[in-house]
Amino acid sequence: MAANLYVHFPFCRSRCSYCSLYSRANSTAADRERYIESIRVELESLRVRLSSTLTDPNPTLKTLYFGGGSPALCDLSPLRVPLKQWKKGQTCFPLFEFTVELHPLDVTPAKLDELKSIGVNRISMGVQSLDDATLRAMGRGYTASDAARAFALVKSHFDNAGIDLILGYPGDPTTRNAEALLAPLANWGLRHCSVYSLQNERGLKGVPDDETVLDGIKSAARFLKSIGLERYEISNYATPGFECRHNLAVWRGEDYVGLGEGACGRIGLARTRNWWGQTPQNPNKHCGSATSVETVSEKEDLKERTLFRLRTRDGIDSSRFPEWRPALDRFVAEGLLTKIGESVYRLTERGTEVCDSILEELV
Repeated sequence: MAANLYVHFPFCRSRCSYCSLYSRANSTAADRERYIESIRVELESLRVRLSSTLTDPNPTLKTLYFGGGSPALCDLSPLRVPLKQWKKGQTCFPLFEFTVELHPLDVTPAKLDELKSIGVNRISMGVQSLDDATLRAMGRGYTASDAARAFALVKSHFDNAGIDLILGYPGDPTTRNAEALLAPLANWGLRHCSVYSLQNERGLKGVPDDETVLDGIKSAARFLKSIGLERYEISNYATPGFECRHNLAVWRGEDYVGLGEGACGRIGLARTRNWWGQTPQNPNKHCGSATSVETVSEKEDLKERTLFRLRTRDGIDSSRFPEWRPALDRFVAEGLLTKIGESVYRLTERGTEVCDSILEELV
């Protein structure tokens, strides 16, 4: 068996002004050491559990993703041994993808060497904006020039590297002039870029309207295409061959295991979510972890795995859901989908803007 594995690291230097996700911003070195030890134990026990339930005694990794938060705030070197154990039977996927998310302030030669030593071969760096005033308002702690220097250092260690950007932050001129203001990225050597619209869950004032943000995303997409990055998922662009394999596995409906606080997983009919207990009197006091499990029906499972594909350039094959055909054909007539053959439907550029509405109707 080959596993797609996601490990979450909730630690941050501080909470960014736009972020409403669970994080541990005031952790100590001891907190992080304990967390890494718990992940080390989980990596070892997961491999043992899978080995005991499969005919193959050496389950392998297809993709591995360290997300956050800021994973590099932790000393990751204690994970070297269990990761090597996983890789013992790696003949099926000798070039498996191992991604780590980095904050620009995490990037040092020593940290990059450490990542190399544990097998990392792909970096995703959260830049978010190239406008210094916006970066200050976000609370990111660096300038655009700092980010450029950090990414150049990343590229000196890892060819397979990309960045994340956010459009729609209040006052960020990039939203209205993306092609011009993202132009410096032409010299960065990007292999991948994710462009997300701001999810205003913290009630920020002055957020531009949806049409303005969508126009900004179109502009960013044109620029990224001009430097060789093709859109392969609604929010993601890559040079051919450098698409994020882990995220593609999720969008294509493959199983994946989630380890760590806040991580989700999908294994067969089970949907898992890990959470960290908090006392009502003190929401910052951690008192123990647990995993919630939801079991879905076989039909719901197939529907979910099929619909996820609509986000990608693969599109969806509706052959097992004929009840979707009237709605899908209507979306074709409205210019939101194109139809390939008898049963495959793909988003048009306009369709990418309203994908959530299409999915909602099909669900």
